[in-house]
Amino acid sequence: MSSPPTYAGVRISGCWALGAEGSSAESLDRLYPPVAPTRPPRKRTTSQCKSEPPLLRTSKRTIYTAGRPPWYNEHGAQSKEAFVIGLGGGSASGKTTVARMIIEALDVPWVVLLSMDSFYKVLTKQQQEQAAHNDFNFDHPDAFDFDLIIATLKKLKQGKSVKIPIYDFTTHSRKKEWKTLYGANVIIFEGIMAFADKELLKLLDLKIFVDTDSDIRLVRRLRRDISERGRDIEGVIKQYNKFVKPAFDQYIQPTLRLADIVVPRGSGNTVAIDLIVQHVHSQLEEVRAAAALASAHQCHPLPRTLSVLKSTPQVRGMHTIIRNKETSRDEFIFYSKRLMRLLIEHALSFLPFQSCTVQTPQGQDYEGRTFSGKQITGVSILRAGETMEPALRAVCKDVRIGTILIQTNCYTGEPELHYLRLPKDISEDHVILMDCTVSTGAAAMMAVRVLLDHDVPEDKIFLLSLLMAEMGVHSVAYAFPQVKIITTAVDKKVNDLFRIIPGIGNFGDRYFGTDAPPDWSDDEDTLST
Repeated sequence: MSSPPTYAGVRISGCWALGAEGSSAESLDRLYPPVAPTRPPRKRTTSQCKSEPPLLRTSKRTIYTAGRPPWYNEHGAQSKEAFVIGLGGGSASGKTTVARMIIEALDVPWVVLLSMDSFYKVLTKQQQEQAAHNDFNFDHPDAFDFDLIIATLKKLKQGKSVKIPIYDFTTHSRKKEWKTLYGANVIIFEGIMAFADKELLKLLDLKIFVDTDSDIRLVRRLRRDISERGRDIEGVIKQYNKFVKPAFDQYIQPTLRLADIVVPRGSGNTVAIDLIVQHVHSQLEEVRAAAALASAHQCHPLPRTLSVLKSTPQVRGMHTIIRNKETSRDEFIFYSKRLMRLLIEHALSFLPFQSCTVQTPQGQDYEGRTFSGKQITGVSILRAGETMEPALRAVCKDVRIGTILIQTNCYTGEPELHYLRLPKDISEDHVILMDCTVSTGAAAMMAVRVLLDHDVPEDKIFLLSLLMAEMGVHSVAYAFPQVKIITTAVDKKVNDLFRIIPGIGNFGDRYFGTDAPPDWSDDEDTLST
């Protein structure tokens, strides 16, 4: 006898009768594995694109779906695999609403909501014609691209970026553009066939079935398909009777026995939502690798991947000016630009070069050097990193520029990725990643991870900063040992507010003439570390 699912925290004794005919039972056996007599304890293991808009806003905070956790292990990988919640149930049962309620109650900063509706297969011309007349069965397992779903979930669970197809329900086709998602602490995967594949089930750490009365689901489907998808009432009812209801009875309802928790009445069941949130919190461990990365190396020598611009009297003099709180904004900008130019030119000396021979105007050969890479791309971490772009353009002709926007969540204190715009084919370039101050290294590591997600080799990434703290140097070097770190100075300390001591102040506010909120660090308003 299988272990029955939980209904709002109460175990229901007895077994579940599937109520399927012989042929249906064979189909079910093919789709998902039989439930074992006893359930053992679960073992845990650890271009250009637009970021997703916020998933939802609450009275306290905004939860973003297009960021990634900032902390990584010594291999530059996410410290722990994401916790994946599977949400199954009939069409219009309220799965998405339940998912949003779970996300809001979890109070976890990094969450991804992945809908199975994005993974419908590309239809043939004949199938397109059937769909136009409501004669194509979108509620059958064969309508979904399970191979793509599984590959996508595996990458997300490992903290890697993925491209998600965008499905147009009006034309029954995939759009040309894709959206990019990044890793998270928690991934919620919802869909009518969420439990209908053996390999997919292995990726789900918690399985939830949303059980809603069929009459309510029909009313919701009518309202949605007519108002949002341009269908007529006759077509919706025809499709429901011909495909939706039979598919629910044959493929969806029987998967209830695979669920860990069943949520009757969907979003109206707050008791079940609370139970789910408590269970997820018990599975999640607070990952705060920043302190571990910093403390583990504070007494160690600075890494070999670090190069500090020679402290000549000229460099020392410019630091004296820009560190002085009495320096005017005009002077601060002028001497910062001079220092940036020296930093960029110093960084270019680490690029790969090869010998070449040219002929001078006097007809003589000259043995010289030439850049041996394909091209150079600059990527600035907004906002402070943007100030380094003119210096890069001044010494690199026709250099391409990308941007990454990382800001601090004022409630969690962690950096969040809001936006990125990178040139196409950046994977073949040497990338100069620019930021003006690096304190803890959190935003810098996030930016490096984003570049790696876009297939930029780690040894082709150069992190440039005017000023760094030893904590940030050690953190970046520990997580990404092949990234070249280049700066004009390294300060030893960071205070309790993660401000570099003695530091330079809030670079962005001093450069742009804006006022800094009192509780933000001097790592620039984006915590560009």
